[in-house]
Amino acid sequence: MRLSDSVTANVETFPSGSLTLDAALGGGYPRGRIIEVYGPEASGKTTLAMHACAEIQRLGGTVAYIDVEHAFDRTYAERLGIDLNNFWYAQPMTGEEALEVMDELCRSNVCDLVVIDSVAALVPRAELEGDIGAVQIGSQARLLSQALRKLSASAAKSKTTLFFINQLRNKIGVMFGNPETTSGGNALKYYSSVRIDIRKKETLSASDQAYANRVRAKVVKNKVASPHKEALFEIYYGRGIDFLGGLVDTAERLKVLNRRGAFYYYGEQRLGQGRDKVLAALREDPDRCTAIENAVREVLKSNPDAALVDTEEGDDDGLGTDSTVALDMDDV
Repeated sequence: MRLSDSVTANVETFPSGSLTLDAALGGGYPRGRIIEVYGPEASGKTTLAMHACAEIQRLGGTVAYIDVEHAFDRTYAERLGIDLNNFWYAQPMTGEEALEVMDELCRSNVCDLVVIDSVAALVPRAELEGDIGAVQIGSQARLLSQALRKLSASAAKSKTTLFFINQLRNKIGVMFGNPETTSGGNALKYYSSVRIDIRKKETLSASDQAYANRVRAKVVKNKVASPHKEALFEIYYGRGIDFLGGLVDTAERLKVLNRRGAFYYYGEQRLGQGRDKVLAALREDPDRCTAIENAVREVLKSNPDAALVDTEEGDDDGLGTDSTVALDMDDV
């Protein structure tokens, strides 16, 4: 078959839950591809995965969550908008069982998104049944490499997005350069169409009470759009990603919203005085919020680089900083 005879189209995407991250990804997560999200502990990896699940369900799709870590929080999932009645869930004991479940879901074409949480917890059966301390060199990497050779083709054919959450490890004996690496060997790095490095940048607090993390997500690999783009957004404790905050900031950057003095305008409509009042007004007016979001996405289609976050001067990757920002309660 000649390539010109095949039915081709642009890669279909779905939202991530953060408009700034969608801009960095080139429109959103690609369907039928493998995605890896990694970072330190408590950086927002699982939150990103849950938001992806909620967005797929909002579009009428079906999701599956393979909880290898046995740490799924159903209350938090419901707060993020996940419908547990339309949610496939598994808690396998071994890495082989988890990857077989993922392969079966791909081949049966019953899910639009399958999440594995996490790669580091994909323990091979031989290691699980062996003694603690017994050396099993490369067993997890071999298992993952073998599985991905099958999964990549199945995912593309069924248009099922495979979402892998991964953890960081330190290489032994590294004297210069970055000692960090991800679990599971190199196979996932090669097979992933998108790789996102997410890290906490700073903690937001009010009256000495922390209420959110500002995180920076760097798209270190992207086969469907330009890579090495970054997104900055807030994750509120117990509530997830602050979508409206990202919408207002991105819309202002793209000139969809204009600020005249302290007042924000959408066209000739005055939204409010100050960012906080604009956010409150948009929460009460979902139709106007949707109109602004659609306008932002139209601009991004014509100019994908328009809303990118500038890398901070003096911070080579913009990811390593962990600080605290104190705000007054009126700013929350």
